[in-house]
Amino acid sequence: MAGIKLKSSAFNDGSFIPRRYAKEGQDVSPDLTWSGVPDDAAELVLLCEDPDAPSGTFVHWLVTGVDPTSGGVEAGQTPPGGQERPNGYGGSGWGGPNPPAGDQAHRYVFHLYALPEPVSLPDNATADDVHAAVDRRRLADGTLVGLYHR
Repeated sequence: MAGIKLKSSAFNDGSFIPRRYAKEGQDVSPDLTWSGVPDDAAELVLLCEDPDAPSGTFVHWLVTGVDPTSGGVEAGQTPPGGQERPNGYGGSGWGGPNPPAGDQAHRYVFHLYALPEPVSLPDNATADDVHAAVDRRRLADGTLVGLYHR
């Protein structure tokens, strides 16, 4: 399976996400760029999740319908063509990191999936719903991991 290269100018893979992007900061989504999307991709799905959340994997951002030719998204924006879905906070769109104070750094895993056809998800899709819908159908994917603690 081909790999998508997913990057941000705000932080490097495996490094700390600046406070600006967290709930306690300005709570804006970080910029992302991607390359290596297969030509036959019909849709990209963007998911950011915290697998270290005390109540189980927490969805911070879920966007479906992203234009596979877009190449990225600016900070604080919705990816081109994308539909922002509900996050774990009960809103929709980006919900920044907000781990319990005193916890060790949590991992915030940004996944970008290239799919051969549009994905069908329930309105309040969980991270498990997304993985079940895309894991067997993806043409390619990429991952970027940021860390955050309070």
